Amino acid sequence: MSAKRLFLVAAEPSGDLLALETVNALKALDPMIEFGAIGGEALASIDLASPIDVRPLSILGLFEGLRAYPTVVRLVDEAVSAILAFAPDTVVLVDSWGFTLRVAQKLRKRAPNIKLVKLVGPQVWATRPGRAGTLSAIVDHLICLHAMEAPYYAPFDLPVTVMGPPALSRTEPGDGVAFRKAMNLLDEDRVLLTLPGSRPSEIERTAPALVEAALSLRSVRPDIKLVFAPAPQVRDLFLARFGAAIGAGTLAPKTFRSIDLMAGADLALACSGTVTSELAVQGTPFLVGYKTGWITWFLARYLLYKPIHITLLNIAAGDEEVVPEFVQTRLRPERIVKTALELLDNPDQLTAQVCAQNVALKQMGAGETPAPVIAAHAILSVMNARK
Repeated sequence: MSAKRLFLVAAEPSGDLLALETVNALKALDPMIEFGAIGGEALASIDLASPIDVRPLSILGLFEGLRAYPTVVRLVDEAVSAILAFAPDTVVLVDSWGFTLRVAQKLRKRAPNIKLVKLVGPQVWATRPGRAGTLSAIVDHLICLHAMEAPYYAPFDLPVTVMGPPALSRTEPGDGVAFRKAMNLLDEDRVLLTLPGSRPSEIERTAPALVEAALSLRSVRPDIKLVFAPAPQVRDLFLARFGAAIGAGTLAPKTFRSIDLMAGADLALACSGTVTSELAVQGTPFLVGYKTGWITWFLARYLLYKPIHITLLNIAAGDEEVVPEFVQTRLRPERIVKTALELLDNPDQLTAQVCAQNVALKQMGAGETPAPVIAAHAILSVMNARK
């Protein structure tokens, strides 16, 4: 009997990490699966080097996407060619709605016998519920993050597996003590961790307010130690933009694990994204900032996006602000500084926020079967089923 052949497509860093975790879970379930992949550094670390460079796909915003459209079309064609050359039985398309949808559509036309699994669906509960019908017409199975997504697909008879947010499965406690010791920090030092984003557009739009707020906090509270930790893929861009300005702080060395940084911080300023759930898992109180292009924001806020908040913890808490958010017009350094000082000067308020974060984590499914394991079982069931 021939070995099963599985190909994964992950166009962005968060999807690349989830793809790595899913591959490892699949290998534990069936060591005979042969893998191919398009992705980044995470998949490359287990010898699944990408045949194409997907870094140009780290795009956010309506007009950024329009400008990059020719590149997207080219990469879709290259991706489909690479997949067909590998000749898989099943393809797993990880997150990145626009890119993976186009790949799926072309694969469905050129190789209809290949099974298609979407790992992380579009946010139909927040924007564009019509995408449920679009996705159902293309793929054989959806593995989504939240139970509230499943009803959107019921009218289309698309099989759905709910795995929960992957960040909740990354529950290894960080070693905050080791981090602080390596950074020569004293017990009484207050550490403010700034996580400015993982995409170029976030470094351009969100990071300036977070960095300015961090530096302002340091100027009024000399006991605060600043640590800046941009994602690896935008580290050079961050340094080019802010290297001269962050002399009052420390750039986290590449060798430090992000969970150790989080565990060692007293408070964090974070760009909205997966990192917010990871901070909550580490028991670190934090503030969230985010800004996108104005036309994109207008369309999302007034025509497409349903919840009031953008952070999953807040949405899970009944769309209440467990974690303070500073989004778009509210992303102003002085607002962030005011709230951060209120938290730092009120230990009871910090503790209350962490407790509320923990409640929201449980509502999101923390403590249950790891998301990549659930995803691996679902993918294996699709691979074993008859077309």
